[in-house]
Amino acid sequence: MNRKIKRAIISVSDKSHLLKILPTLKKFKIEILSSGGTYKYIKKLGFKCIEISDFTKFQEILDGRVKTLHPKIHSGILFKRENKKHLNQMKVKDFKNIDLVVVNFYPFENTILKTKSESKIIENIDIGGPALVRSAAKNFKDVVVITSNEQLDNLASEMNINNGSTSLKFRKNLSQEAFSETAYYDSNISKYFNKINDNRFPKKITINGSLVNKLRYGENPHQLGAIYSRNNLNELEKLNGKELSYNNYNDIYYGLDIINSLPKGIGTIIIKHANPSGVSINKKQLFSFKQAFNCDPISAFGGVIICNYKINYETAKEINKKFFEVIVAKGFDSKALSILKKKKNLRIIKNNQKYEFNEIVINSLSKSFILQNSDNENFIKQNFKVVSKRKPSKKMLNDLIFTFNICRFVKSNAIVLTNDCSTVGIGSGQPSRLDSCEIAVNKMRKFNHKTENLVAASDAFFPFVDGIELLIQSGVRAIIQPYGSIRDKEIIKFANNTNTVLVFSKTRHFRH
Repeated sequence: MNRKIKRAIISVSDKSHLLKILPTLKKFKIEILSSGGTYKYIKKLGFKCIEISDFTKFQEILDGRVKTLHPKIHSGILFKRENKKHLNQMKVKDFKNIDLVVVNFYPFENTILKTKSESKIIENIDIGGPALVRSAAKNFKDVVVITSNEQLDNLASEMNINNGSTSLKFRKNLSQEAFSETAYYDSNISKYFNKINDNRFPKKITINGSLVNKLRYGENPHQLGAIYSRNNLNELEKLNGKELSYNNYNDIYYGLDIINSLPKGIGTIIIKHANPSGVSINKKQLFSFKQAFNCDPISAFGGVIICNYKINYETAKEINKKFFEVIVAKGFDSKALSILKKKKNLRIIKNNQKYEFNEIVINSLSKSFILQNSDNENFIKQNFKVVSKRKPSKKMLNDLIFTFNICRFVKSNAIVLTNDCSTVGIGSGQPSRLDSCEIAVNKMRKFNHKTENLVAASDAFFPFVDGIELLIQSGVRAIIQPYGSIRDKEIIKFANNTNTVLVFSKTRHFRH
């Protein structure tokens, strides 16, 4: 059923869009209540407005903490228009109906990004706004609730179509959005308090996000998909190409995890099916790209390139010779962008934000989910112990740490071979660690990679000598792995007998 709007309350933090609705309210002679900055802003724009304290006959107190929290306000919103008892109570109290609530909350989420001052953050926890919204959303049969600037145009259109009224369907849809908004807002506050209290796994948890895009489909065409942002920031700016798919996003953010762990401005990664097919760091970006690509040029076909530098023209020309789905970089020279855009379907993405690891990793399990903190520690030399008689040079140790870092991003069981900080063979996702060794070695041989500075990493310990033996026979001069096997002594003995450098990590790095 349609409901006529006679009176509205407007209390907004962001006032920049109010002109979308104020002329419509004036057109239908709707009385406006407001307070504080919103009241002054509406009056400045030349529209009539009644201050809430004049309406309630109660001056706001506690530096504005209490102003809309008044029975006359919430009764006007919550009473049922067709309930005789409610109507009689409103008449006895001389309370008037409020049919439209327009609210956006104090910017709590933005505040915690801008300051660490606890007092400023606490003062940006909105109390009155969410209370108004919840009252209006509960009574959607009679009241309209607006919680975002994007809804104002639709409200004006709805009122013009219905001569100042709104339909039940319209109000019900806005109610759903309103409860999502209050839940999202409160979840950010909860997340903040969990963080400052170092409570990573509270008794109850809400995982929130804002819709970025609905996707054409999910992992497969018969599945639905969407992407949400947990910080309300659009990190990825699409400069060219088709819309990003579920699999594109999955590969991109997987690659951003890896690129964030590499030295700035010199790293190239090619991702295929949430696994790196090639990684390289080099001050010459063209060389860095070529090395990442040449690690496994067959697997790189149709992959995703992730760079932590601004792509120049020479690198763009080389990229353009191959087929890729997506390129993500810190930026693109104008000539580079021009040549890459010749491929209309190529998604060209500028990464605008400083990417950070997720604090919490979430894995959905039917009607449950499991959480863990991210495996994002920075590797330093103190994390590792040389256990072989032969000691690595400074360069070799750096190469080993680079290799071990890449290995932790490869699906377990993981084996990575590198030569001068470029991958030359990657074995991933096998039930047997020996199988992963064979895959990595076979890829290295297939593409004729150099082996003079060949080092290897394993994401977990070698349970038997067979794996490490295969690697050494293939030209590996140094190996890095976590300790913890009952056969660690056998592994060390074999390394010593073959004059191989062996380094143990204090931590294991499975990635399932």
